[in-house]
Amino acid sequence: MKIGLSTYSLYGALQAGEMTVEDVIDYTASIGGEHVEIVPLGYSLTDNPGLVDTIRARAEHNGLELSNYAIGANFLTDDDELLRKEIERVKGQVDIAAKLGVSLMRHDVASSPDVSIGHFNAQVERLAGACREIARYAAGYGITTSVENHGYFIQQSDRVQTLVQAVGEPNFKTTLDIGNFVCADEDPLAAVPNNLPYASIVHIKDFYIRPASQDPGEGWFRSTAGKYLRGAIVGQGDLNIRETLRLVKESGYDGYLSLEFEGMEPCRDGARIGLANLRRFWNEI
Repeated sequence: MKIGLSTYSLYGALQAGEMTVEDVIDYTASIGGEHVEIVPLGYSLTDNPGLVDTIRARAEHNGLELSNYAIGANFLTDDDELLRKEIERVKGQVDIAAKLGVSLMRHDVASSPDVSIGHFNAQVERLAGACREIARYAAGYGITTSVENHGYFIQQSDRVQTLVQAVGEPNFKTTLDIGNFVCADEDPLAAVPNNLPYASIVHIKDFYIRPASQDPGEGWFRSTAGKYLRGAIVGQGDLNIRETLRLVKESGYDGYLSLEFEGMEPCRDGARIGLANLRRFWNEI
């Protein structure tokens, strides 16, 4: 098991031009990370392919493993031509993952304002077909692809399981984010054990949660049922991080733990404090 950081955790500094992805890799090592997850927000490996070699060299220089490559995608369309273009685009991203040397890659699957179970049931086979084709392509590189529990449409643990089972490929799993279940109003203590058997990598995230009737003001977003949510430093929010980590540890999971910080605090502090808390909590179990 290795504890590390998603580059998304430093997105604020990347977006502001205060850090480069190389700086993020250096920072991850400086705060005790053992791996770094590549999430191309604030930088692009498609537009700047030379960054691939730069990232590999910088990670090696710092003694860090490159754990996962995570990208956006959306296969939810009735237009066959658009679907084909999106599948081929994601295959191109698999090629980038192979050049990075990672064995794990997360791609999004679907986004829609209609997140009803009826809409999901009507679309799952079409979505599974796209994921299956990409997983088979990725298998040629020895890469495991995955869907994350986020984006509302496929966020609940049972929807994630349904898609993974429908795809039916041994190298298609889930990027299990322990915090994201609350966005779909599901208790992580119930949801995480449901999906641990399918996890290729585990994201560690924390949230503040307030009732739908109590608008806290600026900086919050809403769950499917209307609760107010805001990203928190891991260990300082309202989620039971310690108990959730105990469930992960007792399951025998021995892969990467990747911290994601998306709170309002300065991102360097959020990543540093959160990573220290994650390591401390894990060791105390």
